[in-house]
Amino acid sequence: MDAENRVVLNVGGIRHETYKATLKKIPATRLSRLTEALANYDPVLNEYFFDRHPGVFAQVLNYYRTGKLHYPTDVCGPLFEEELEFWGLDANQVEPCCWMTYTQHRDTQETLAVLDRLDLDTEKPSDEEVARKFGFEEAYYNGTVSWWQQLKPQMWSLFDEPYSSNAAKIIGVISVFFICVSIISFCLKTHPDMRVPVIRNYSVTTANQTQSWALDKVQTNAHVAFFYIECVCNAWFTLEILVRFISSPNKCEFIKSSVNIIDYIATMSFYIDLILQKYASHVENADILEFFSIIRIMRLFKLTRHSSGLKILIQTFRASAKELTLLVFFLVLGIVIFASLVYYAERIQTNPHNDFNSIPLGLWWALVTMTTVGYGDMAPKTYVGMFVGALCALAGVLTIALPVPVIVSNFAMYYSHTQARAKLPKKRRRVINVEPTRPPLRAPGAPGAPAGPMAPGMGPQAVNRRMNAIKTNHPKDMMGPNMGNQTSLCKSTPQATLPTLNTAIQKL
Repeated sequence: MDAENRVVLNVGGIRHETYKATLKKIPATRLSRLTEALANYDPVLNEYFFDRHPGVFAQVLNYYRTGKLHYPTDVCGPLFEEELEFWGLDANQVEPCCWMTYTQHRDTQETLAVLDRLDLDTEKPSDEEVARKFGFEEAYYNGTVSWWQQLKPQMWSLFDEPYSSNAAKIIGVISVFFICVSIISFCLKTHPDMRVPVIRNYSVTTANQTQSWALDKVQTNAHVAFFYIECVCNAWFTLEILVRFISSPNKCEFIKSSVNIIDYIATMSFYIDLILQKYASHVENADILEFFSIIRIMRLFKLTRHSSGLKILIQTFRASAKELTLLVFFLVLGIVIFASLVYYAERIQTNPHNDFNSIPLGLWWALVTMTTVGYGDMAPKTYVGMFVGALCALAGVLTIALPVPVIVSNFAMYYSHTQARAKLPKKRRRVINVEPTRPPLRAPGAPGAPAGPMAPGMGPQAVNRRMNAIKTNHPKDMMGPNMGNQTSLCKSTPQATLPTLNTAIQKL
């Protein structure tokens, strides 16, 4: 009687047996809708076959039994999600004890998606991928690629992909050389020994009422050699920008790129500086306009195109924006609190050498103390002020130390995934999805049917009992042991075919 209420599930070659009522506990799922009319039902073995992962199914079946879904640690997260989707279960029902382990793959997938956007791959793309990237895929398949369509990807890879070829590496080295020369020139031209004084000759009247002349140093200008160096460097930068813009696969993305914005603003600042020196040099405070030339120092960010480590470092700060914002918030909070405390602490006792005449001055001292810099230009003189200073230093150490491990872990995560991606093979074997075909059901022993194995427990006595049931039309007696609620194939068989079935069963 108990065998009629049981069902056998063959998942990936491992047979599981449970009660039918157990599978009804979670409605609207694949296992709750099992019927013998399904294509994966085997009437001979009286079991349902599923070509799925057997390890995951053990946890799925345990979910039906206990109502608690646990995550197996020996499978990958996406595989577990695919299996749950196949069985019709919700992935959000995973128990809290397994939730952190289960959701780790989602963080990994987000990291891999970020690395894909960073374009850290140095593998040369195929011609089909290049055609898809530059928008002439149809011409590539038709074999009508023009000379410009062939030249455009080559120009782009030369100037924007330093690791695509040896020529691109040479172009990359030249670009890095001009960047370094431009930065060094920008810094050295401010050194006093590298500047040329501007001498003004003017007439003066002496005490004897005679006219004389004198020399006066009005200002100093950078040596003229720095001007020629900047001209050569900016000529290269201009050529590089124009070539990259003309050959870029997407003009809008090229213009909106942050590194490119820095590049053409820094280059335009050179030409603007030339115009101002020629037409606005006589204007008062014209030297203030030179302050905007500091944008040229931002060309250092162009080195990110040549170094994957710099890309990862910048992405680390982006990913740690919440932690950095929290750090700044606590720093500002501590600075305001300790600046106010030290201001009033220094006024409690007699202090003729009080450095804290206002709270804004205390803000500078609190910032320097909390960041553990300690210039020493301001210091508390009273005992209460020293106690406040000690608390300020301790609070600063703890505040800065808390988010640092998060930033370090983010960098280590991105760097480790980058190294792993570099070692992975780019070309993998393709798996063809072939649907299994199921032959039509035929009675054992019938013409064209294989002589398959007999159902478990069907000995000669069971065969005779089934034959008598067929003749007397008693379907309940046709049930063999371990057959569950399986209905015999001979239940609805016409009487004309009974001799044929009798011969077939006797052969078995």
